Amino acid sequence: MAIIGIETVRYCVEDVALCTRYFDDFGLPLDERGPDRATFLLPDNSKVILQSLADVPVEGSRLAGPGVHEVIWGVDTRSSFDRLVAGLSADRDVRIDDAGTAHFVCDDGLAMGLKVWDDHREVRTATDPVNSPGNIRRMNTHRKWIARARPKYIQHVVFMSPDVEASFVFMRDRLGFRMSDHQRLLGIFARADGTTDHHNIYFLNANAPFPGADGRLRFHHVNYAVTDLDEIMVGKNYMERKGWDRSIWGVGRHRIASSLFLYLPAPTGGEAEYGADSDAIDDNWIPRSWEPLFGIAHWMHEMPAFWSQGADWDVGFVASLAPSRGSVAPDDPTLSLPVAQGRHPDDAETGQASTLPRELRNAAR
Repeated sequence: MAIIGIETVRYCVEDVALCTRYFDDFGLPLDERGPDRATFLLPDNSKVILQSLADVPVEGSRLAGPGVHEVIWGVDTRSSFDRLVAGLSADRDVRIDDAGTAHFVCDDGLAMGLKVWDDHREVRTATDPVNSPGNIRRMNTHRKWIARARPKYIQHVVFMSPDVEASFVFMRDRLGFRMSDHQRLLGIFARADGTTDHHNIYFLNANAPFPGADGRLRFHHVNYAVTDLDEIMVGKNYMERKGWDRSIWGVGRHRIASSLFLYLPAPTGGEAEYGADSDAIDDNWIPRSWEPLFGIAHWMHEMPAFWSQGADWDVGFVASLAPSRGSVAPDDPTLSLPVAQGRHPDDAETGQASTLPRELRNAAR
């Protein structure tokens, strides 16, 4: 393995003081504060950095608007770091700063970095036993009470990309990410090779009829992992008491990743998400191809108009990545997604064969 998670997200924002207050209320532990910069340090030693959009732009970022302008990925060893940096340096500038972080720009214009994550801490939590009819797991004991939501680590980041396929292929081929699931017409979920999170990055189609999508590369949200539904709801109540805007969808559960969610509008641009109870996967996972509305949710508290009629129960495996007959796992889940035989009609326009399986090509664009 190599990349073990998100070590830093760097926000470029219009009002550092306002965003600092927001994340303090959100439950992130404030580590340092200055007039034009703030740093939060989470329990796993990942960092959230706020800086001014006007005064301190991230070099090379082509992201439109405020939000996360750089993601630093934590790497497990120096040898893994050196290997990844050498590969990236073959066709782009890679700048290594005084702290040893390698900064670069992806093909799609996202600024990213790599850092040997020597001080990474594994976070462990405990959930209360759950009772259900005929299944008593908690007798004469009430559930624990908590006063504040306290996110444990950064689970994933989401960007709107004009070319979902190209964004994913870069992460796959240059950084070793795996496809987790595909949401037809909307996007691709991808996992870093050293994690068991369902996904660490999601590329949302910037040309899809989705709120905020305008065809440009934009930040969408960061997911901050909490323990359970109670912690999500305590966080929701606290943020509303402090006067922050309410979630449009409210609390819900995705079908893709099975995760509980609460998206809150944020002054950073985009949204901040409390997330819990997501699927954990490894290289034995077979990516699935989802009808977009079916995958988006199992249920939502505040049902949006586009979901009012429900969705077709339409999901299957990504056939090109499923095991062949008689086997139990994909032949190679690491870097080489098989390319369908033959030429897709779109290939004639560019003279190049797509690097995604045939069944994903049209839907990913």
